[in-house]
Amino acid sequence: MSRPRSLGWLLIFGTLLAYLPSLRNGFVNFDDQDYVTENPMVLAGLSWKGLLWAFQTWHASNWHPLTWLSHMVDCDLFRLNPAGHHLVSLLFHAANVGLLFALWLRLTGAAWPSAIVAALFAWHPLHVESVAWVAERKDVLSTFFALLTLLSYVRWIKRAPAGAGPRFYWLALLCFSFGLMSKPMVVTLPMVMLLLDFWPLGRFSQAASPPDSGAGSHFPWLALKGLILEKWPFFLLSLASGVITILAQRAEAIAPLTKYSLALRLENVWVAYAAYVEKAFVPMHLAAFYPLIQPGPLALTLALILLGAISALAWWRIKSQPWLAVGWLWFLGTLVPVIGLLQVGDQALADRYTYFPLIGLFLSATFGLWHLAQHAHWLRAVLPAAAVLALAGCLTGTELQLRYWRNGQTLFTHALEVTPDNATSRLNLGEALQEEHRPAEALINYRRAIQLDPARFEVYNNLGGLLNDQGKPGEALEYCRMAVALNPGSSSSHNGLGVVLAELGQADEALREFFEAERLDARSSAPYFQSGRALLKLGRPAEAVRQFDQALRLDPGNLSRLIYVARVLAADPDPRARNGPEALALAQRAAQLGGAGQPVVLDTLAMACAELGRFDEASGWARQAVAQARAGGASEDATNMQQRLNLYEKHQPARIPGP
Repeated sequence: MSRPRSLGWLLIFGTLLAYLPSLRNGFVNFDDQDYVTENPMVLAGLSWKGLLWAFQTWHASNWHPLTWLSHMVDCDLFRLNPAGHHLVSLLFHAANVGLLFALWLRLTGAAWPSAIVAALFAWHPLHVESVAWVAERKDVLSTFFALLTLLSYVRWIKRAPAGAGPRFYWLALLCFSFGLMSKPMVVTLPMVMLLLDFWPLGRFSQAASPPDSGAGSHFPWLALKGLILEKWPFFLLSLASGVITILAQRAEAIAPLTKYSLALRLENVWVAYAAYVEKAFVPMHLAAFYPLIQPGPLALTLALILLGAISALAWWRIKSQPWLAVGWLWFLGTLVPVIGLLQVGDQALADRYTYFPLIGLFLSATFGLWHLAQHAHWLRAVLPAAAVLALAGCLTGTELQLRYWRNGQTLFTHALEVTPDNATSRLNLGEALQEEHRPAEALINYRRAIQLDPARFEVYNNLGGLLNDQGKPGEALEYCRMAVALNPGSSSSHNGLGVVLAELGQADEALREFFEAERLDARSSAPYFQSGRALLKLGRPAEAVRQFDQALRLDPGNLSRLIYVARVLAADPDPRARNGPEALALAQRAAQLGGAGQPVVLDTLAMACAELGRFDEASGWARQAVAQARAGGASEDATNMQQRLNLYEKHQPARIPGP
């Protein structure tokens, strides 16, 4: 096996080993719900219906159908086992490492500098977020297709003089379209292709030159015009993707100027660029979320000095060391879609945004030092040791970062250590603690989040829900009404208010809130389910059953709702609500999803069989339910199940109001 090929495989296997700890991590409560764990279309797996949805939806304020399809395939293969989802992201990252090495080897013929660029990309701590976060599959997937695009383009360029057909050009265009359908951030790829035309392809000169000959020393504008026209299909796809992305994000994701002024955004652009450079060379104090705050005059001044100095150096050495300018412009240009001029979300910057752009800095630094080493013997002697130390430091930092992504609690606890006054991290830590049944700690974080950001409606909604769960609906009502007042267009806020009103016995008013939540988001199953419960209380079972049906259609894998509806259909005192065959079908589906060994599932199967008059089967399921409940220490449940078993043995069905 040749040395370059051995280097490539070593990089790939080293990346797999470095990221193996990610397979122990779970999902996090930071977009993973929207993308996988609470997305019924994704959970249903790959299907014709899912395929159509992926290409038609703007869910999560993006249009990236291939990303949705990749998550659907994961759910088909692994269901909700997070290790499988993490493994697929890791495999894409490892593939990207191999593709990046192959790209620079093909472009420059320099094996060791190409390997260092790929190794830095593979093991840099800033890239942990893109690989270890399931919801960021779009990063590794879009970069996979972006690198295939560049490789195909380079193959076309190198074969064109020999009269080869345009198949690699069209292959590059196809891969680029796949990249845009994975994450629109790669819209800048045509500009990257132009940078490669300048160096190392040397297409700006009258004749292509070797990398070390200073290709690009002349700047013929006529040649540039021709190179741009050559790529018009790529620019057209970029334009279309940009328009679609703005349309997808304008309703919810894009922050208005009234929230973040143009002056603040412009100042943050320079500070963010400088921060990315700093984190590239000193990857410390990394967090899942960096709040957008007004930069101080000193920070802005230092950022402008740093960026100006690097830009001046790149321009000064553009003839003799064109890789400095190419790498620097790669970094600056590919960050433009996410640098904050069109502010999406509340973050000042994000580690995940550097996944593809950081290649430019790695390129400039590596080839710059490699060039200097050819003229300085002392540097040539120490450069291998320095490279080993730098990569070892990256691996150590990556290992530490992977620990923080273990779960939502570890992730946002660390984020608050790095950025203490962070309302978003407080909110997410509260949610993680609430999921872990630690309400007192969650309450502390929610109240602190309100102090930091009194206009954050999600915090009021969560706080109201938590208080309602603690049996304090009267106290919860104030927070839920505040959530609706702060954001009347939020379906979840109206649904949360409705739940509290229903708990307070105000079923009519609760129903109005549920219907408004349905109107605002017809794709959400929660309002349909909750309105069904309210309609049952109001003695309107036929309407309730229709609402339940819609809730289960939207979220067919929700185990708790399957069980609830099955019990209503099997044992509600009102005969207009009961439907024995449907109850049994839902109970059987619940058994398939949740395992027939759960006492509540067994008890539900017994209820459904009894409603159908199959009392022997009902008694058998009920006996198993009682035994399992007693084995699990649920004595009260076991007692209730035994009472129902006694009814079945007398050939009587169970009747439970409001199961």
